[in-house]
Amino acid sequence: MIRRLFFVVLSIVCFALGSFAQKRTVMPVVYRQYRPAVITFTDGHKSKNMYTNVFLKNGSLLFLKGEVPMEANMDNILAVDFEDRKFVSINKQLGYLIDSVGSNALYCIELFDKDTYERNLKNNVNISSMDLGDQISMSYIDLNNEEDYKLPVFRHFYFLYKGEFVKVHERELSKKLKKEEKTMMERIVVLPDFSWQNEKSLMQLLKAISEGL
Repeated sequence: MIRRLFFVVLSIVCFALGSFAQKRTVMPVVYRQYRPAVITFTDGHKSKNMYTNVFLKNGSLLFLKGEVPMEANMDNILAVDFEDRKFVSINKQLGYLIDSVGSNALYCIELFDKDTYERNLKNNVNISSMDLGDQISMSYIDLNNEEDYKLPVFRHFYFLYKGEFVKVHERELSKKLKKEEKTMMERIVVLPDFSWQNEKSLMQLLKAISEGL
C-alpha cells in the first residue's frame, strides 16, 4: 500500500542532537531535490521515474504523484538506480553501494535517529506544525544557522557476502564466517586505525575475508 506524506513547515531550534551521529541534515531525504531513477521491481520489470528520492526516516523510496510526495511499497522494490548512486533493498530499506570485492560488496543504509531527535526536541525546543509518526510532516526551510536544526543521521553498513546481506558487526559476521575467515577478520579489527564506521576500514575487512589477504 502507498502512503501519502504531507510535508508542512516546521519550526525547530534543536541543540545537542547526538554526538554519535555520523552526519546531520536539515532534510528528511537523501537528495535536496527529487531526481530521475530507474526502479527495478521484484518481478523483474523496470520503470523510470523522473521524480524520486530516498526517505531517511525508514529507507523507503519516495516519488511524486503530481505534486504530492508518495511512499512506495517496499515489498515490491528490488533496486533503485540514480545517476550517482545504486541502491538495493536490504530488509525493505534502500542501501547504496559503496564498493565491491569480486561478487562481495559493501552497502550503507542512512537513517535519521527519530527517538533521539524527538527526545532532544522535547527537552530543548517548542515545536510548531510537526509530526514524526507514520504520516510525517516536514518541510525544507532556509536557516541562518543550520547546525541548530539538523537531524542526526546514522549509517548502517551491510556486506553482501556470498550472496547474502550481513550486518557489519563483529558478532553477526562471526556467525557467517568460516574459521579461516574469522582469523582474517580478527587480524583487521585489532589494527589501531580500524573503525566499524569507516568505509576504508570496512573495505579492508571485506577484502581480507574475501581474498584471505
